[in-house]
Amino acid sequence: MAFREINSKMVEATVLPGQRLFSQRGAMLAYKGDVSFTPNLQGGQGGLMSMIGRRVTGEATPLMTVEGSGTVFFGHGGHHVHVINLTGDTLYVEADRLLAFEGTLRQGTMFMGSQGGVMGLVRGQVTGQGLFTTTLQGQGSVAVMAHGGVFEIPITPQRPVHVDPQAYVAHHGDVRNKLSAALGWREMVGRGSGEAFQLELSGNGTVFVQASEEKL
Repeated sequence: MAFREINSKMVEATVLPGQRLFSQRGAMLAYKGDVSFTPNLQGGQGGLMSMIGRRVTGEATPLMTVEGSGTVFFGHGGHHVHVINLTGDTLYVEADRLLAFEGTLRQGTMFMGSQGGVMGLVRGQVTGQGLFTTTLQGQGSVAVMAHGGVFEIPITPQRPVHVDPQAYVAHHGDVRNKLSAALGWREMVGRGSGEAFQLELSGNGTVFVQASEEKL
């Protein structure tokens, strides 16, 4: 595992010769050993076309490549951090949530409508997250950022999970997500619960939720 949580706001990464990591630019707090930090003009994995795709979809974020031999400590903006380990499946996460990830993972983007249909598109507009999201697939670990810490909720076919769209961080597994609306007469007259929109995730997997409704 490349990342280890030092405390709630800092992770430690082991960098080995011949391997590389990607992190948000400026997220290095300290390091030991012979380690280099290079701005990644392509914004991560996949080459030129992948870079163009991320920029077109609004999923591009300034990244740097971390290589060499040593130990690096990452943190950013005082945000809480959480390490997610992937064992061959795909993580769906907003680009601005990524603190760092292993170079063994394949990076891509996904059209929100492909998982949630029309309500997937509406979700992007309601949450301000846009119509696309970043995907990371393969074997490796990812460090994500959040407000107030992250907790994991299992998703099973018998028990879909409903999440406040503003508190959603990421999910992985064989999961469908859609935005459900609970608009009724109470909401129309201002007497509703204040939870008019909820993100429904169903299938098999895990959703990561932050303990806050504040965006990064």
